[in-house]
Amino acid sequence: MEGNVGPVFIILSVVILVSGLMVVSLKNIFHAALFLILCLFSVAGIFLLLHAEFLAAAQVLIYVGAVSILVIFAIMLTGHLASKKIVQSNKNVLIAFFVCLLFAFAIIQVVRHSLVWQAAKEALPTDNILVIGQLLMTKFMLPFEVVSVLMLAALIGAVVLARGEKS
Repeated sequence: MEGNVGPVFIILSVVILVSGLMVVSLKNIFHAALFLILCLFSVAGIFLLLHAEFLAAAQVLIYVGAVSILVIFAIMLTGHLASKKIVQSNKNVLIAFFVCLLFAFAIIQVVRHSLVWQAAKEALPTDNILVIGQLLMTKFMLPFEVVSVLMLAALIGAVVLARGEKS
């Protein structure tokens, strides 16, 4: 890593891990959504450290701007869920803890025994934003549009759930 990127990377990594843990452990769903936004902002910071400005901008615009706001909108529309305390219904916490430890150990072993991770300078395009834009409008246009329709369907579903049934 270049210059003083190391401490910034460590700080962002810790923020991602702590906020991700808060997302899955908080009982208040609105607070969990706020920690999700913090986690996604930190991931955008990691993208900036990797000189992937387009991915950082897309992360902020799509995930933080659209998906997180959609989640918060759905929470606010279905207000009865936000006010209730969520009860843990899964009693396999001990088994899940050991499975997580196993996966963490496996990931640490893979990272320790892997080769030096360096990006090949010659493999990177000179204008990656232009290449990504061309791919989005040609090869990946259908998946791009399917995701937008899926987000619209989720928004409509949130409105329908919020209205409830009229008798």
